[in-house]
Amino acid sequence: MNPSASYEARRAMELRAAENDAQQLFDAVISAAIIRPGRTELEVSDDIKALARELLGVTRYWHKRIVRSGRNTLEPYSSNPPNLVIDADDIVFLDFGPVFVDWEADFGRTFVVGADPAKHAITADLATVWQRGKTWFDATPEATGEQLFEVVEQAARDAGWEFGHVMAGHLIGEFPHERVEDDEVFSYITRGNTRLMRGQDNLGRQLHWILEVHLVDREHMFGGFFEQLLTVD
Repeated sequence: MNPSASYEARRAMELRAAENDAQQLFDAVISAAIIRPGRTELEVSDDIKALARELLGVTRYWHKRIVRSGRNTLEPYSSNPPNLVIDADDIVFLDFGPVFVDWEADFGRTFVVGADPAKHAITADLATVWQRGKTWFDATPEATGEQLFEVVEQAARDAGWEFGHVMAGHLIGEFPHERVEDDEVFSYITRGNTRLMRGQDNLGRQLHWILEVHLVDREHMFGGFFEQLLTVD
């Protein structure tokens, strides 16, 4: 397969459209006040699932739906912590991977319930750290996954937080998205991935990536999360 420029442009457009739909879903979650004190993480997740189906016709997710609050916001994706109740002065993050027709989105955002200044600060810094990674990637044609991970990890330290995971993103694409061999390393933005991120999959198509930022404050037992497309503007 030798994909044409128009084919690659369509793929990028479809990925952007899927992310725009995910943003629309998260906006609707806020408008509907689904995240509020006294509700459990599971109740919020179930309501978002129902809203996604009603609003956008979503029936499939390519990864587990994540709603985390309080101390659970310290946990990485792979964990399955207990179902918590959202407190009156809490922080909550959502990580959803809806499939829109045949295209994956992977979108994460953090929301503060209350006025805690430290929780608001970490939420603001998430986007700043993400943008530092994006800026470096855009300026570095031969970027590797390992290099980008180190950039984002340093950006987290510079902002005064600990980076909360051993990876900072992954491949994304048509459902189910392309994975490369030895995918514990080479499908991720992580240490040990020394391959060029601007490569092709086994069908000759351009690789597309999600960049994700997980910042944590272990002393005060909370964290935040932010993710979105890296390779499509």
